[in-house]
Formats: sequence, C-alpha cells, structure tokens
Amino acid sequence: MADLKSHTGWMRDARSIEFTSEHHRGEGTRMEVLTVVGPFRTKDIMEVVGWAEGRSIKVRHEGLVTGEGTLQVEAVGEGSRVIWDETLSFPWWLGGQVTAWLARPVLAAVWRGNLRRLEETLTTGP
Repeated sequence: MADLKSHTGWMRDARSIEFTSEHHRGEGTRMEVLTVVGPFRTKDIMEVVGWAEGRSIKVRHEGLVTGEGTLQVEAVGEGSRVIWDETLSFPWWLGGQVTAWLARPVLAAVWRGNLRRLEETLTTGP
C-alpha cells in the first residue's frame, strides 16, 4: 500500500495518479487522482495527512468531493486485514447529503472490489 502510484493497479476507480509534491510517500504527499465511478469522473485532489509505515495511510480529499479516508492494516492470526474507511461530502449543488446517501452502497461495492483486487495482487502478484 505504501507504493501509492501502484494503487491504480488494484483500485478500479483510480484511473491515474499524478503527484504534485516532490515526494511520493509519507505525510505531505500530494496527488491528483482521476477517479471514475460509472459515468462520473472527477479529479480527486488528495494529501496524505497520516502515515504509519506498514500500518496505515490517511488522506484528505480536497477536490469536488471532500473528506478523509484511511487504509489500515491490522494483524489477524497468521495474516492481516485491510480496513478501508472513508467519510466523504458532496457539494450542495450535487445534492449534498442526499447524493452521499445514494452513493454509499455504490462506493462500498467499488471499495470491496478494490480490496479483493488488492488481496489478489498481494497473494498472486500483479
């Protein structure tokens, strides 16, 4: 997960990642992510605001859709589990909280698929 550029390989909604900061990992990393969900496209402007090597990455979304997201790894028996938590807000002119409520099951399905692809990548390779 620390290789942020590789996220496009397992995150179906992240079509491209362009770094806007000199560094590409750790707190302060900034990037523009072309995000596509169905017919909707947006440039997601993100900044890494938390980084615990090997344990978690926290980002702040500053584009059209704002909020925060965290990818966290926790040990489970002989393996590990990745927990993905997002809190997103849509602008009022895109329906605000109503759009967020309607988007929740769609985004949850996208993220579950992303986590399945991450698992496949980690167990079988890209």
